Amino acid sequence: MRYEGLVYRPPSEANSLLIQCTIGCPHNKCTFCPMYKGTVFRIRPVEELKEDLRSAREYYGDKIETIFLPDGNTILMKTEQLLEILAFAREMFPRLSRVTSYGSARFINLKPAADLQLLREAGLTRIHSGMESGDDPVLAGIRKGATAAEIIAAGLKVKAAGMELSEYVLIGIGGRGRSCEHAAASAAVLNAINPDFIRLRTYIPIPGTPLYEDYRQGRFDLLSPHEALRETAMFIEHLDVTGQLFSDHNSNYAYVNGRLPMDKQAMLAGIDKLLAMPEAAFRSPEAGGL
Repeated sequence: MRYEGLVYRPPSEANSLLIQCTIGCPHNKCTFCPMYKGTVFRIRPVEELKEDLRSAREYYGDKIETIFLPDGNTILMKTEQLLEILAFAREMFPRLSRVTSYGSARFINLKPAADLQLLREAGLTRIHSGMESGDDPVLAGIRKGATAAEIIAAGLKVKAAGMELSEYVLIGIGGRGRSCEHAAASAAVLNAINPDFIRLRTYIPIPGTPLYEDYRQGRFDLLSPHEALRETAMFIEHLDVTGQLFSDHNSNYAYVNGRLPMDKQAMLAGIDKLLAMPEAAFRSPEAGGL
């Protein structure tokens, strides 16, 4: 198995075999994101990927049950390439129950619905998608490359194909000026999609990114811990979905986890308890990172 550069994967894929199908991100313009900077996006040859799968079989035997396919937006690979990799992975690992990849709305929408259906039938079972926000001004400001309507269209395509969808929301990415709009609009987009999983991250400015420079120059107002918690509460209050919500990242101030709608009030009560604590009890808004 061969890896190039830093390889990122969601926390939920901690026990998955990583087969690095692509190098870097084909978009790579998000103003908040430090990942893949300086990396020219490319797709690895299928034969190389098969060699990696063979190496994994030799090392682990046939015990692998889950695989994640980094890097950013592996969904961009040609459908026939992904189908070949999925078929070979199942040949190597007959116990395989889940194969997942990253896929943002822009690149999901490039796939015909029929292709997504083929990929699901071949074993691609879940897409991790960083929507970040459902607020169009915020999406434009962070150069996400998709609108709220396009995020909804992509999410519905994934769901219609029978795949699980894990959507990521970035608390605080609208700054102080659009906190309420970001919270409400993000919930509205997710209500339209009804994803299987919603995963929260809290924005922390990372040196070397354009948004960090905006923050340092006073053009972006970073939320305080209490402001981020209130935004999280507003977001949850507006949700009308039947999936699971996870706060599975150390950037977050509140670890709210559960199934919606039944656990909503317990989540909000937990945030209320945190809001009763002094802000000095929380990490600095600038501390932390990936």
